[in-house]
Parts: sequence; C-alpha cells; structure tokens
Amino acid sequence: MSGRCPPASSSSSAAAAAASLLTGLVGSALLCRLSRAMSSRGGGPAACLSGASGGSGSRGGGPTTPSSSPPPPPPPPPVSRPWLLPLPGVPGAEPSRANDLLLLLPRSREEEEEEEEEEEGEPPPPPPPPPHQHHVLYFPGDVQSYREIMICHPENFQWERWCLENVAAILGRRFPGSYIWVIKCSRMHLHKFSCYDNFVASNLFGAPEHSGDFGAFRQLHALLVNAFKLAQNVLSQKRKYESPKDTRACELPTVAATNGCPESEMERDWEHFNKTSVSFIEPSVVGGASFTLIGFSKGCVVLNQLLYELKEAKKDKNMNAFIKNIRAIYWLDGGHSGGSNTWVTYRDVLKDFAETGISVNAHVTPYQVFDPMRAWIGREHRRFVQILEELGVNMHSQLHFGDEAPSLDNHFRVHEVF
Repeated sequence: MSGRCPPASSSSSAAAAAASLLTGLVGSALLCRLSRAMSSRGGGPAACLSGASGGSGSRGGGPTTPSSSPPPPPPPPPVSRPWLLPLPGVPGAEPSRANDLLLLLPRSREEEEEEEEEEEGEPPPPPPPPPHQHHVLYFPGDVQSYREIMICHPENFQWERWCLENVAAILGRRFPGSYIWVIKCSRMHLHKFSCYDNFVASNLFGAPEHSGDFGAFRQLHALLVNAFKLAQNVLSQKRKYESPKDTRACELPTVAATNGCPESEMERDWEHFNKTSVSFIEPSVVGGASFTLIGFSKGCVVLNQLLYELKEAKKDKNMNAFIKNIRAIYWLDGGHSGGSNTWVTYRDVLKDFAETGISVNAHVTPYQVFDPMRAWIGREHRRFVQILEELGVNMHSQLHFGDEAPSLDNHFRVHEVF
C-alpha cells in the first residue's frame, strides 16, 4: 500500500460504499496516516527526499533522493487557537494574477493575560490602546503547502512539519502581536517545485529570470490591498453569528488543515473573533503600518525581484510610500534551480536598496552555501553580504548548523533559529 490517500476500491460497490463511509467518518488526512502506518509494517514507502549532495536531482535547492539522515525532531506545537483565515484566489495587480493567502491573526500577551484572569474569575484590566499594525509577509519554498495536501503526497508528507499552517504558527511566536500573511506561490510544478510566476518570470521549475520591470511591487501591493478588504469582510461576517456551537463555525474559515473543531476550542475562537475588530491600514499610508518580508528557500526569488525593481518602483507615489513602510527583509537559506542569481550581487541594485534604510537579515545553512554541486550559491551569498556591509546597511548575517553535515532537516529548521 502506498503513501497516497487511498481511493475507494472499484472492485465492488460494497467496498466503494464502505470506503466512502470511512472517509466521511475519519477524514482523508487520517486515512493517509493509517495507510502509511500499514504500509510501513510491510516495508513502507522509500524516502524520497535528501540532503544537499543531490543538487542536480533537486533542480537546485529542493528535496531530492533518499537519505539516511536521522528522523526529524517532533513537530512544533500547533497554533494555540485555529485563528487561521484562508483567502483563496486573491487578485493581484491583474485579475489573472491571483495568489492564495493564509492569515494568522495576532495573539498579544495582553490577550493571553486577560484570558487567564477571566478563567480565574478576576475582572479583566482596561483594554490596552490599539497596537501599531505590523504585518509579516512570508513566501514559502519548494514542497511547502497546506498540511492536508502534504500528508497525502507520497514524498512531501515527510516534511509535514513545515506545512504552511505550522510555519505561520512559528512566525506568530517569532513576531508576537503581528499579522502573519503566508503568500502561496501561484503554481507548483509536480506538486513540489514552487513557481512564483505572478512576481517574477520563471521557468518550468520556478527558476527566476529577473528584470527591472516585471511588476512584483505592484503585485504585492495589490494583493495586500485586496487581502485586507477580504479579511475584514470575513471577520465582520463571523461576528454576525450568535451561537458558538453553530456547525458553521468550523466552516468559516475553511482551513484545509484543522485538527477538528471541539466545542471548547470553538467557543474560545468565537469569543476571540467577536472581540476582533480589524481595520487594516492601507499599505501605502506612510507610517500607518509596518512590514517585514521573509523568503525561505525558493521564496527568496520574490525578495530578489523586488530589489531589481526598486529603482523604478520608487518613482511611483504609492509604491514609494509602501517601500517606506518596510522595516526589515529576511532571506532564509535562499536557493533555486538556476545556475546563478540565487543572491543579488549587482552593486548598483544593492546601492539603491541600501538607500531605503531597510534592515537586512541573511540566515543560511550548509545545505545551500556549502553544496559543492552548487558552489555559486555560497560565493553569491558572501558577495551579497560583503557589498551591503560596504554600503553601510544594517546587516545581520548568520550561518546556522555550521558544524553539522548539510541536510534538508536543518535547511527547514532555519525557521526555528533565525
């Protein structure tokens, strides 16, 4: 039995009906786990992903071939409340350039303390003033998708720990009080290779062809404007429901990877949503909100394209105002299948970037920068850091797991240590 979600058997109508009933009762995600558990007793599917040594097979930076690396550590704790709001097909600069977004609503320390005091029967303190709006925009890498999709994939289930929902939770803890926006790629070749066609011209496997005028800034700005409106509408609609035990509470929002919707959790979620009154500030209002941009692995191609477009984008009033609201950019172990341009190394481009005052954070692991099959990645990373330091940029560069062998496990674990 393979690791795929088991389809209903076609051998008999009774078997098909039984399979359909079982799927309805326990869900496809659990069936996938049961299928893999049963197949593992009979040998199990071979591991399909490996470390950095298979550079060519991975098309440069993605998962590749079997490996004998030790099993990954246990997954991080799930989001304490399923406050994940999926926004599918959000239009960008053009209606045809749409992306799925996933929003994790902020959970401030004040809210946690208020809930603890309410449980103890003490009156809550006066509500604090509304915090400054900060948004974290995250661009995932290869294989990363919704949890329920990853666990049903014959290879990608190994990296379920780094599904979009879990990474949103990690970023929520890393940036408390912030709105976490996961911006999914518009195309995933072979359900594995992320392709950000709406942000940068890309080949079949998602390797970028950078230019100075593709429109990545316009796309990002339009996505945020439309996502802000959609999120406000959904949250306002949720507050119209009166009963926290209404079955529709599990359906709005429809997250592809929830862990069920127990009544106690549901009641807390509804209480939170009823208190939530979100009014997002336009991204081009100077000083109205701030932004942190994060790219992981293949997702760094979006950050690079933004740098190439920076000079032209600053000529537009709205784009220039949006750029002024960007506080920091994080490159997390960038890599793609092209033979160059993994990191931006053109001094003129980086000089324009340096003038913005945006702080730069580059976090890498041996999986990318020590790979002998893709030696240009390490050279370009060093050049990127060197030029920005020479230009006086507020720069933080760090190698993680430098004393360990290159591995995909540590490549993904950069999420936890940056």
